[in-house]
Amino acid sequence: MSWNLLRRVGANVAGIATLIEREQPDLVLMQEATRDIDGLKARLGGDYAWAQLPGRIHGLAIWSRTPFVTRPEVIALPSGALIDRVCQVLDLGDFGVANVHLSHGQVLNRRQLRRIALSLPERAAVIGDFNLVGPPLLPGFTDAGPRRPTHAMGRVVPLRLDRCLVRGLVCQGGAVLPRGASDHRPIVVHLAPAPQPREERARGRNPIDRFAMRISASLKRRAGL
Repeated sequence: MSWNLLRRVGANVAGIATLIEREQPDLVLMQEATRDIDGLKARLGGDYAWAQLPGRIHGLAIWSRTPFVTRPEVIALPSGALIDRVCQVLDLGDFGVANVHLSHGQVLNRRQLRRIALSLPERAAVIGDFNLVGPPLLPGFTDAGPRRPTHAMGRVVPLRLDRCLVRGLVCQGGAVLPRGASDHRPIVVHLAPAPQPREERARGRNPIDRFAMRISASLKRRAGL
């Protein structure tokens, strides 16, 4: 699950906890989270990490139902004119996840995405507030999140700013949730590793296994199977 909380005037610990208890996510990625959100771990348990944006009262945060295997890595991104941006990259074992709040500039935020992709494993998801209009133009990644708007610019123009890009993963379901106390709607995605193509599975085997497979295939052809 991902949600832009709207700093101190938006969603608080109680509201986030209520949403978690209702939706039961394994992982919650948050943007515009202040230090006050640290109380989420005391309320719900699990694990928690916060990364402050340089010079700001808010930043990125990740809550996990289970303890982190490794702490999220904080990656500095190409800077904008007003705000220096970072992202959090979390290794989940089967795949990696980047929690992002990108710049508003439409050239800059695509540069930031390309920088993030360099820090991710082959199987990965980039999730959060992209501040992006139009396609992300990130090679190798697919836009897999829900397609409904998540924010109303000036409370009038509906925009799909909160997204999920995946590589080597499949999205088994997703939804845009009610807005709550923030100006963004939370999104939920259910991700799993994509099945490997047959040729990739074969390349992953050791030489003896590959030789045995070739012999078996040859014998089947001779026997007319």
